[in-house]
Order: sequence, then structure tokens, then C-alpha cells
Amino acid sequence: MDERKRDSMIAYLRHRMEEFGIRPEDLAAALATESLAKKAARYRSATGDSWDGNGEMPQWLKQAISAGQSIEHFELAQKPAPAPQPKKQVDWSNDPFAGTPLARPNSR
Repeated sequence: MDERKRDSMIAYLRHRMEEFGIRPEDLAAALATESLAKKAARYRSATGDSWDGNGEMPQWLKQAISAGQSIEHFELAQKPAPAPQPKKQVDWSNDPFAGTPLARPNSR
């Protein structure tokens, strides 16, 4: 988006916020609440639908389960997966086969 379009959009949004009595603090609070709700989700679909596991099961999840998908498929991980460990470096300087056909991958 070019700078003029961006400035025009910001001016438009500010005008509409003023027209409806929305303060920037109100917008920030609404966005913060929305992000907290997403963090509390326990199940999420590929399209972004989410459910915290409380209350009635949403229609998108009911349909997926009735189609044969397991509920665990949609469950969000509680803890992030552990970071992969770096591979150990091998010291080939003392390799007795260095330079021989045994050290070459496609030797015959």
C-alpha cells in the first residue's frame, strides 16, 4: 500500500472513530481482549475458528467429528515442542579411511 493510500485510510478511520465516539484506548483494549481470547482457545480449525472447551461444542467441530475426524486433531499444544538439539560435529581429521574408496559414498 502506498503512503497516500495509507494516510487516507488512517484519516478515514480516525474520522469514523470520532463519529462513533471510539477512543484509541477503547480500540487498544478491544484488541487486547481479542488476543487474550485467542490465547485461551483449546481447539482451533484450519480456518481459524476456535473453541475454549467450555459450553456447547461449536458447529464446525461437531461437523468435523461426525465426518470422522478426532477432536485431538484440533487440540492446541499446551507446551511448545522442544527445540531441536544441534547436531554434533564429527572430527574426521583422524579418520583411518580418509582418501580411500571406503570414504567415498558411491565407491565400487
